[in-house]
Amino acid sequence: MKNILITGAGSFVGTAVQRHLETFPETFLVTTIGTKNSEWKELDFSQFDAVYHVAGLAHSDVGKVTEEIKKKYYAINCDLTIAVAKKAKTEGVKQFIFMSSAIVYGDSAPIGKEKMIGRTTPYSPANFYGDSKVQAEKGLLPLQDEQFKVVILRCPMIYGKEGKGNFPILEKMALKMPLFPKVENKRSMLYVGNLAEFVRLMVENEESGIFWPCNKEWSNTSELVKMIAECHGKRVTLVPGFGWALKLLSHATGYINKAFGNLAYEEHLGDYKAEYRLYNLVQSIKETEG
Repeated sequence: MKNILITGAGSFVGTAVQRHLETFPETFLVTTIGTKNSEWKELDFSQFDAVYHVAGLAHSDVGKVTEEIKKKYYAINCDLTIAVAKKAKTEGVKQFIFMSSAIVYGDSAPIGKEKMIGRTTPYSPANFYGDSKVQAEKGLLPLQDEQFKVVILRCPMIYGKEGKGNFPILEKMALKMPLFPKVENKRSMLYVGNLAEFVRLMVENEESGIFWPCNKEWSNTSELVKMIAECHGKRVTLVPGFGWALKLLSHATGYINKAFGNLAYEEHLGDYKAEYRLYNLVQSIKETEG
C-alpha cells in the first residue's frame, strides 16, 4: 500500500489524479490538502510514501502585470514548492513529484515556424511564469538523493472535462464558428486521464528524474476544433488560405500564436517503459466533450 499526499486540493489535475488512484484501493491511499493557509505545515508528512505537488499559479495574461503579482508567482510556484519538498524530505517521504510545464521552454513558435522540443532542449522561459517553474526545478533537483527521489513532469497543455486554460476557448470556437481557418501546425497536448495513469506509474515504480508525458499523437488546432464540433453534432468547415491574415493578426495579439503556433515534443520523447496512454486523441476528445 502506497500512501500518497496530493497538494492542491480541489484542483482540476489533483482531483483527476486522486479519482484515478482511488480506483486502486488495495494499492493506494490518497490524502489531499490545500496550501493557501498553514494547514500543510502542521500535517505530519512522515505517514506518506510520496507527495504529488500540484499546487501552483497557472498562467493567465502575462502581458501587463504588477511587480506584486510577479512576486506572488515566484512565492507560490517556486518558494512554496521548495518549502513543501524540504518538509517532505525532512520528515522521511521517499518521493516528491512536481508538476512543471512545457512553459520552461518559452512560448509557442509563430505560425509557420517549427518548435520541436527534445531531451536536451535548454530552458528558455519567455516570462515570469515560465521562470518561476524553472527556478522551482532548479531548487528541487539538488534535494534529490538515494532516500529522496524527485520527479519533474514537464507537461504540455493539459485538458479534460472541467479543465481550464486554452482548451475551453477552442471548445467555444468549435461550437460557434461554422467556418474555421485551416492551418498546419503541431502541438503536444496531454489528456488528464493519461496524466493520471502516468502519475500512478511514477509512484508505483518509485521513479526519479525529468519526464515529458504527452499524448502519443501531435494535435493540429484546426482538426481539433473540427473534432470537438463533431462531438456535439455540429459541422465545422476548414477554410484554407488564411495563414497570411493570421500572421498579420499575430503581431497585434499573442492569442493567435497560442492557438495556431507550434510547440511539440519530439516523437517518442513522452514514451515510458510502461504504457500510460489509456486514451488516444479521438477517445480523449470524446471523453472531454461527452
